[in-house]
Amino acid sequence: MTGVVTKSTGSWYTVRTKQGKSIDCRIRGKFRIKGIKSTNPVTVGDVVDFEMEDDNKNGIISKIHNRKNYIIRKSVNLSKQTHIIAANIDQVFLLVTLDNPPTFPAFIDRFLATAEAYSIPAVLLFNKIDLYDKNLLSKKKSLEEVYKNIGYQCLDISATEKINIDRLKSIMKDKVSMFSGHSGVGKSTLINAIHPKLNLKTKETSTQHKQGQHTTTFAEMFELPFGGYIIDTPGIKGFGVVDFQKEEIGDYFPEFFTKKQFCKFNNCLHVNEPNCAVKEALEKGKIATSRYTSYLQLLAGEHENYRVDDYV
Repeated sequence: MTGVVTKSTGSWYTVRTKQGKSIDCRIRGKFRIKGIKSTNPVTVGDVVDFEMEDDNKNGIISKIHNRKNYIIRKSVNLSKQTHIIAANIDQVFLLVTLDNPPTFPAFIDRFLATAEAYSIPAVLLFNKIDLYDKNLLSKKKSLEEVYKNIGYQCLDISATEKINIDRLKSIMKDKVSMFSGHSGVGKSTLINAIHPKLNLKTKETSTQHKQGQHTTTFAEMFELPFGGYIIDTPGIKGFGVVDFQKEEIGDYFPEFFTKKQFCKFNNCLHVNEPNCAVKEALEKGKIATSRYTSYLQLLAGEHENYRVDDYV
């Protein structure tokens, strides 16, 4: 039988068949020795073949169909391994908040670069705008302009006040959409606003440390009443990119890619090379300093720098 993985808890997977039946499945041990270094060889969104066990209650996954794309990051606890967040996605939404908790440009840029690497359209959702004071609204506008100028779609929303929820639903209609972001940015609250019957658990963000508390502990896909599917994912603190070659990183920054053809050298890394079109655009203010800083960090393999004042 064939179905789509709608839930992954690490050891068990829920697979939905074309007939709409959900079967709890395990994976065969051989998946773990096929050179797959991921902590989760099967992920939400995967199309899989499975066989029913003797008790005819649970199944065993025997094959993973080829993926059209996926979002992947380095595993938090096992740096040499990776974690596939979801597969076969039509678009990704990254929830961004300027405070409580803060989402910094370095994190946004790593996420967007990964989406670009796997050709997945990305949309930035600036959540909790009803709580912003004048200063935060100004910072949000500046940050938003950076990404709008590149060509990314940005949408101001409030999950609690239902601001722009209908507009968001129109973007999601009939597509498989993945939601991601730090813990506490409001993913579960937003999903409840989009599809109230799901009634996902939510928690308040810690005001003392301005960090979110995990409410989603595993990825799960839900069918939407207006057409399409939504994939909810656990909150992530950092976003370690995977298998980026130095020569390719600039291609995952759209504003760099458009300038690349005007560089003197075909293999220009946009650092110290003469007649670099990217550096010239940076000096003229046509490329944001925050984006170039994020690029250099990726080029050097550095960890995220989360000091927002360096960027906004």
